[in-house]
Amino acid sequence: MTIGAFIWGRFRYDLVAAVALVAGLVLGVVPAEAAFDGFKNDVTVIIACALIVSAAFARSGIVEAAMRRVLPLLKTERSQVPVLTGVVTLLSMATKNVGALAIMMPVALQVARRTGSAPSRLLMPMAFGAMAGGMVTLVGTAPNIIVAQVRQEVVGQSFGMYDFAPVGLGLTAIALAFLAFGYRLLPRERHSAAVMNAALDENAYVTEVSAPDDWAPGSMTVSALMRCGEGEVRIMALIRNGRRRPNPRGNVVVKAGDILLVAGEQQGLEAFLATARLKLVWENRPIATESASEEIAVIEAVVGRNSPLQGQSVRQSDLYGQHGINLLGVSRSGYELTQHLRTAKLASGDILLLQGAEQSLPTALKALDLLPLAEREVRLGSRRKRFLPAVVLAIAMILVGFGLVPVAVAFFGAAVVIVAMGGLKMREAYAALDGPLLVLIAALIPVSDAIQQTGGSELIAGLLRHVFSGLPGVLAIGGVMLASMAVTPFLNNAATVLIVAPIGATLARQLGFNPDPFLMAVAVGAACDFLTPIGHQCNTLVMGPGGYRFSDYPRLGAPLSLLVLLAGPPLILLFWPLHV
Repeated sequence: MTIGAFIWGRFRYDLVAAVALVAGLVLGVVPAEAAFDGFKNDVTVIIACALIVSAAFARSGIVEAAMRRVLPLLKTERSQVPVLTGVVTLLSMATKNVGALAIMMPVALQVARRTGSAPSRLLMPMAFGAMAGGMVTLVGTAPNIIVAQVRQEVVGQSFGMYDFAPVGLGLTAIALAFLAFGYRLLPRERHSAAVMNAALDENAYVTEVSAPDDWAPGSMTVSALMRCGEGEVRIMALIRNGRRRPNPRGNVVVKAGDILLVAGEQQGLEAFLATARLKLVWENRPIATESASEEIAVIEAVVGRNSPLQGQSVRQSDLYGQHGINLLGVSRSGYELTQHLRTAKLASGDILLLQGAEQSLPTALKALDLLPLAEREVRLGSRRKRFLPAVVLAIAMILVGFGLVPVAVAFFGAAVVIVAMGGLKMREAYAALDGPLLVLIAALIPVSDAIQQTGGSELIAGLLRHVFSGLPGVLAIGGVMLASMAVTPFLNNAATVLIVAPIGATLARQLGFNPDPFLMAVAVGAACDFLTPIGHQCNTLVMGPGGYRFSDYPRLGAPLSLLVLLAGPPLILLFWPLHV
């Protein structure tokens, strides 16, 4: 019934899993004392911490910085697809594949905008590359983590961090080779679905930035700064010694202490500041907090019809003195602000970018009749720890690779260190957690255990044994992989592994084979959901921005699935023989 509910798709996956757990408790097949073991299971902890580490990696901007010299060279789809897909594939070997894709999607969309390429030709290959790369390491994808736990229960020893690498690298190479030219199977004329963040990104904020005191004389001109903005940022005016020069010429040299009035959407402005080493003028004033644990937040708010800010300049309103908040930028529809920001008169409908203490911001918004916009991540005005997440992640993977620290402990420690050292705020860490996925896994772990303990795995494996008995072992491996691959589009890949992996291990024992190649086949099949937008989060993530329809996925995914199905079993048996 649980599998039927997953396939039906009428209800949320996490709700179905929770109901299945309750049903197991009512029927007595799940002991009450084991009902919540899934929430403290290493699998749940590892996936949660991997999501936090991936979010910090994305927040650091290290990938964008590393690719800044390469991106201008990607002028056609022929070069864009293999490079972008290759980068996201490599990233997914170190971080969770969904996180790796989330890091690279904005980069791909920026490249598509600049060169006129179709996002529909770029995003799906990147999603498939992320799934393929996730097969290489233990933490790359949830199926690997769950399969490792099943092996711990079956043979008493879990798979290691890099035990998946020999098979994963071979299949990843095949996938990358196919995607490098197979992207031509995808439609070009697809329009991205409108999403809230995209609508809000259309707001061009005007803000003031200053050249730092250590700015070398003659080191940067207006044209050079414009190139740092990569077409996302405009320089509206230059203010020097109190005198404003609107629309400065490109050959004007920016000196230390100069103030620039710049305009762009908030993510573009943030990248511009990081590249050009400029500072927000209004960011320099410290925000007072009521306690050491309170965090600084940046939000967007609209000036209301009855706001006392109407008709007042930023200097007259004294937002910092009266309410302890900094105004980082102003967005005004239909009118370009080119004057000094502190003297600009605010009007009803203006969108303000505000920085303040979490607890005091709601009070200030109410007093000023400011209406907060839809909640989204706003990074402008916050500090980046560019190398911290990469260093911490590398240390964690080295410790796990040498067997010095258990995987769960290493990634929990990595997540804590990153947050404690400012790589991610606690609010951002909580936001990075995928609640539905974690509940799905935690609720299904006791149900999966119940299937084994009540003899359900033995029953299903016995039926499969009659099918594969007398056939070559490679066909049995292929059959298990095909079953995982066929079920995953209708279930969630984590749910597939929790149900199919114990059955595969039991089948191996009944056939007299080593369970390892069967567990590997389950992991590969569940990780390679290339046929639908619903079985894997990577596919779902690109559906809207790529403007994909359900039928677009099999265009590229069916031939790739066939390649994996043909190459996977022999490759598995090459490294994981049927007989120990």
